[in-house]
Amino acid sequence: MTEPNRKLCVYCGSSPGEDPAYAEAARTLGRMLAEAGIGLVYGGGSLGLMGEVARACLSAGGHVTGVIPEFLVRKEILLEGVQELVVTANMHQRKMTMFEKADGFCALPGGIGTLEELVEIATWMQLGQHVKPLILANINGYWDPLLQLFDHMREQGFFKSSTEVRPDEVKRIEQVVPMFKKRLKIKREPLWTPEQLERRM
Repeated sequence: MTEPNRKLCVYCGSSPGEDPAYAEAARTLGRMLAEAGIGLVYGGGSLGLMGEVARACLSAGGHVTGVIPEFLVRKEILLEGVQELVVTANMHQRKMTMFEKADGFCALPGGIGTLEELVEIATWMQLGQHVKPLILANINGYWDPLLQLFDHMREQGFFKSSTEVRPDEVKRIEQVVPMFKKRLKIKREPLWTPEQLERRM
């Protein structure tokens, strides 16, 4: 299989969660990515929602790139059969590799690791380091507390209107691929060039 032109990085839990809708959403997204000819970039493991989205993508004939740090190879159990597997030295390299290989990002339900990845990529966007699409798959209201926290931050004056970044929220998993395609068509420029950003920091 030739490598797809566009890839979506999916952040999600290495556990399935309590609600069966989460695993079903992961499988649906994996299948839809394959059907749309969009490659999947994910955390490389075979457990939980990570395994569900990747297996579904592969089963539907999709292209999967797994990125996993060396110390998690055994703990999260590598998924065999992916077209590209990258084993990094640490978590920092993992996140940067996923960022570089993806044209956009989507967060499914997950734990603190998923939350950390989501917030970091949103921070990079706020700092003008990228303009890639960022989608929040709010399945059965899973991310409602985070969205409420964003509202609280805004009300307390910690979000400036000129630099505020809020993920595109979708409530149904079937909306992710259309939203990704829509955002890719919008020509946007970073708030600052890397040189300008360096001078600000």
